[in-house]
Amino acid sequence: MSIEETDRATVAAVRGRGSSRTAMLSVGIVGLPNVGKSTVFNALCAGGAKVSNYAFCTIEPNRAVVGVPEPRLEAVARIFDQAQMVPAAIQFVDIAGLVRGASKGEGLGNQFLAAIREVDAVLHVVRCFEDDRISHVEDGIDPVRDVEIVEAELVLADLAAVERRAEKIASAVKGKRKEAAREAEALAALAAHLGSGLPARTIANHEETLAACDLFLLTSKPEVYLVNVGEEEARSASCVAQLSAGVSGPVVSLSGKLEADLAELDDAERADFVSELGLEASGLERVIRACYQALDLVTFFTGVGAEARAWAVPRGTTAVQAAGGIHTDMESGFVKAEVIACDALAELGSWQQAHRAGRVRIEGRDYVVQEGDVLLVRFST
Repeated sequence: MSIEETDRATVAAVRGRGSSRTAMLSVGIVGLPNVGKSTVFNALCAGGAKVSNYAFCTIEPNRAVVGVPEPRLEAVARIFDQAQMVPAAIQFVDIAGLVRGASKGEGLGNQFLAAIREVDAVLHVVRCFEDDRISHVEDGIDPVRDVEIVEAELVLADLAAVERRAEKIASAVKGKRKEAAREAEALAALAAHLGSGLPARTIANHEETLAACDLFLLTSKPEVYLVNVGEEEARSASCVAQLSAGVSGPVVSLSGKLEADLAELDDAERADFVSELGLEASGLERVIRACYQALDLVTFFTGVGAEARAWAVPRGTTAVQAAGGIHTDMESGFVKAEVIACDALAELGSWQQAHRAGRVRIEGRDYVVQEGDVLLVRFST
């Protein structure tokens, strides 16, 4: 059977059966009021969030979905002769500003903290631009202090959740239930860690400790720091260096105002402007790279059916898990995956030539998907 016939058979097999399980990465934009969160949101995804010099201008979270820029997808589409390309998607959620006391409900804190619980990662916007027209809730620009305020509120909210959970399982612990005792031990370690002002994601044996608790902690989420600078400081590294010394996550610098202007240009004009500024990529691309780094994601590609598509999955995802992310039938009926690196496929020019050259590998269900893999999943129905 030719590759084209196999593709048609694959589409026919899954059409009307099972379900697609496309997962979408969700990133919450947080920070103090008036640091430029909504401006950054609009610039990154043209989400249309209201921008105003008012501490609680954003109350309900604004949401927008954008495609992840991926130049390799064009090569995959060309090789599989696909007119339609579907990039991996990322949802940005513009969450209203946190203030001191948010963990105790100050400023609408409970509502904002609930919105953070729903996202996969946190994009923490920190103000490094001066503008007399825009007030600062802390009366002065100090990125390190601002980060400490927001993170302290998140840590306090998590500490309260851990203490409530410990109280809830206390009777089970007294009853000497093994699972409850294990969870109580993990909760005690978390309480001590959070009580010292440290986020849950930095505790030793992070995954095992959190897995032992029936909790979704705010500070367990990967965090990326976005330094919002003025237009004239877009190429400056001073604020980035200042903040990088005190945080553990990736730090990205951009000008929200400048990125908003770039968002109004077409692709060619935007690329020229970015080059003139001496930047290696647009703000959106740099933010997404940092989010991928924080979440430890890899990208793989498919080209069967009616489209060429890019998929983002956690590093360590197996072939059968990746197949299940595409469609449930592919996971339940998984037989094998034909795999080749995207760069190698582009060099050879066609799937058939890649086969003839012996470059397409046959991998089983436990194969760990690598960055840039092109997968053709074979499955039974």
